[in-house]
Amino acid sequence: MPELNYRHLRYFWMVAKTGSIARASEQLHLTPQSISGQLGEFENKLGVDLFRRVGRALDLTDAGRRILGMAEEIFAIGDQLLDVLHDDAPRGPVPFRLGIADSVSKSMVYRLVEPALRLGDTVRLVCHDGHLAALLADLAIHRLDMIIADRPMPANLNIRGFSHLLGESSITVFAAGKYAQELSGTFPGNLHGARVLMPGEDVAIRPKLIQWLDGFNLRPQVVGEFDDSALIKAFGQAGAGLFFAPTAIADHICGHYKVVQIGRIDSVIEQHFAITTERHLTHPAVIEISKSAREVVFTNRKQC
Repeated sequence: MPELNYRHLRYFWMVAKTGSIARASEQLHLTPQSISGQLGEFENKLGVDLFRRVGRALDLTDAGRRILGMAEEIFAIGDQLLDVLHDDAPRGPVPFRLGIADSVSKSMVYRLVEPALRLGDTVRLVCHDGHLAALLADLAIHRLDMIIADRPMPANLNIRGFSHLLGESSITVFAAGKYAQELSGTFPGNLHGARVLMPGEDVAIRPKLIQWLDGFNLRPQVVGEFDDSALIKAFGQAGAGLFFAPTAIADHICGHYKVVQIGRIDSVIEQHFAITTERHLTHPAVIEISKSAREVVFTNRKQC
């Protein structure tokens, strides 16, 4: 894979900002021929066209627009670096930019992240949630410092990243109290024919749950599928059906959503990962989250 030539990137950025090679050459104090040659070399190395000619003007291609956006960020960070080196004044808290996969329980996220809030004025938490693929793209260009997900980073992505296991939990089945009274029999047989809210296809435990249900020949009535963990709990709280969530936060779910526990599935394990660009954790917030996960969150198995 070719290494990025930052001098070429600077020339491209200046041409894109000024709109022409001639104006870029004036800003960079180079000849137009030199910039044109360097730009051509940059395009050859990347294997894409960055500009197309529209009359006498240069117009960015789709690839050129994508690269310009990244170049803006790269040079903005460079400017910030220089400002930091020449600014001795006290600085505010450092943003800790956290990505949260939709499929991860928001109650679990709070339990995991809460220790980072106790770091005082040194860290300011900035949270973004969404699909894991989109979050990984932001991590790759350093828009995020860490992602919390229910699966490790896919091996087929050409992104430098490392998955750190935070912990594991069995799964518990919950229901609103009124609906729980309508169920007949004992667990797990009382799931047969019951209204169930299933995790969506983006949720890592979905195949395991389906396999577990098949293993007991259980055929629940699936009334909805949800990628978003908060949404599935809201529907469950309203009595729309049974729902599944990590046993590690069973006490919180029962108390917050006013639901009851129907049964526990010890053979279905949900994992939670911190995905970062670091092989070894160094960010103070990430270290606190990892420590709390090991010592507090995934050792709590309260029943309700």
